[in-house]
Amino acid sequence: MSENSTPSTQSSNASNDSWAFLGLRLFLAIRWFFAGLEKFGTPGNYSFENYYAKMSGMAYGIAENSIMPGWATKVFALPLGYIMLLLSVTMLLGVKLRISLIVSLLLYVGLSVGLMAVDEQHGIAWLGIHVIMSVMALKMVGSARWVVWKD
Repeated sequence: MSENSTPSTQSSNASNDSWAFLGLRLFLAIRWFFAGLEKFGTPGNYSFENYYAKMSGMAYGIAENSIMPGWATKVFALPLGYIMLLLSVTMLLGVKLRISLIVSLLLYVGLSVGLMAVDEQHGIAWLGIHVIMSVMALKMVGSARWVVWKD
């Protein structure tokens, strides 16, 4: 403990860290929810049929416009929406947050690779911000409170 640090300021800092992490965690959870839900169709018209048509089209589009093979884009694209929704739930509830954040980080990197392959600069920048947010959340995971299942 430093000279200027007292137990009450340490407690306040820990509380601030917990609230900051909660805000970041909620943002990422809600972001994953809407990104995953969007894969199933359009507002008012969600279905598994829409999902598989959309994700197959995405995989085909990336394979056709890049050096990535079709089988690899399909393996990545088909479970994507389900993984996004699962990440949303685990982050929102606080289920194994460290693992959820690592999967989230790797998924954002994977999505970035797909956009890099088709030279989609605008999307890459947005995903880069999400990568940074996931890294920050992973570094702050020790401050997690209000969780269902700790790591």
